[in-house]
Amino acid sequence: MLGYDWPRLHAALNDLPTALLLTAVIFDVLALATRRDTFRQASFWTLIVGAVGGAAAVISGLQAEEHIAHGEAVHRVMETHETLALITLGVFGVLALWRLIRDRRMGRAERILGVVASVAGLGILVTTAVYGGRLVFEHAAGIPTSVLQEEMHERTEGHHHKEGMELESSSTGQDHVDSPGTPPRSHPPAHVDPPGTPPHSHDTTPHER
Repeated sequence: MLGYDWPRLHAALNDLPTALLLTAVIFDVLALATRRDTFRQASFWTLIVGAVGGAAAVISGLQAEEHIAHGEAVHRVMETHETLALITLGVFGVLALWRLIRDRRMGRAERILGVVASVAGLGILVTTAVYGGRLVFEHAAGIPTSVLQEEMHERTEGHHHKEGMELESSSTGQDHVDSPGTPPRSHPPAHVDPPGTPPHSHDTTPHER
């Protein structure tokens, strides 16, 4: 599907709902603190769209789990990540449904309860993201084994930069060799005495007395 398999699709769908739900919580706090209706409306719509996007991310993640080659260590982290994601979706899904039914009729106490629940949901969302990052950066989940093997081979050989090689060559005392196409270096002219200068004695042996 446009070059995306389930793991790549899951990675692509994660960012938007995370940003929207974070923004919804911020607008919730601002609406509670300022009592401005514009913040309430902004929090409402970002929460609704973020919850829908979160459902898409969770569904793609469940599918990605079935298509990722992994061992026992990855499986444990993956299960924790999945559990946290489902809890996060449950919290924000209930909040979205609650807001759809009660948004315009909520009293201040009810809104405070909603903000507390959304802040708690945000904490779970951040923890979910941390475990997702561990899957990728600590366990390379979703990266084909053949790609990992090739990368390990290349890292074993090392990566050399041209500039670094020249510095290493000069530091070890090796002769410098100009690259092809480098113009010839100019050398200082030989020393010439001015007219009338007596000839120099080349005999360095001390004279006998």
